[in-house]
Amino acid sequence: MDPVVRAAATVMRLQTIVSRELAGNDTAVVTVGSLQAGTAANIIPDRAELQLSIRTTGADVRTRVLAAVERIVRGEAVAAGAPRDPEIALGASFPAVVNDPGAASLTQPALEAVSQRVVDPGLVTGSEDVGVLATAAGAPCVFWILGGADPAAFDGATTTEEIAAKTLQLPANHSPMYAPQIVPTLDVGAAALVAAARKWLGEG
Repeated sequence: MDPVVRAAATVMRLQTIVSRELAGNDTAVVTVGSLQAGTAANIIPDRAELQLSIRTTGADVRTRVLAAVERIVRGEAVAAGAPRDPEIALGASFPAVVNDPGAASLTQPALEAVSQRVVDPGLVTGSEDVGVLATAAGAPCVFWILGGADPAAFDGATTTEEIAAKTLQLPANHSPMYAPQIVPTLDVGAAALVAAARKWLGEG
């Protein structure tokens, strides 16, 4: 069968992992960010390549999601009568970033001294390798996200819920529409780094 048709069917089936195979309190994202096949409109290609981004907040959920991806990909190939087994390769992989509670509590006042809009966003399904660096260095991890939107966009927002609602209306970091407000973003970001460093150095 046409590899493009099977690739499309695989994409649809992969979307059922989060919605049908995980519990409601399990957090995971399965994104097919790239599907490449063929070079001409009138030639059926002999292969298709999918590239996925998988994000989970727990190692056990990650194991289940990866197993489900492999099961679905191989199952679709068998159902299509593919002449060869699919090739499945794991690319770059990072564990979930978990802030050290004590270190976060120590750092938070320094950040609040720089900006009055310091909020805990809860679980975030972004991808970040800073946890690997912290583990390798034997250092406690404190990872924060610096907003880059025009402060005027948050006028009138006083609660965490109101700030979150306004944030959802803005383009995310990987959106083609993302354009951070240079000032005061750089000023606040630099001040936050300095304040955090001084807090830790001052605490000895």
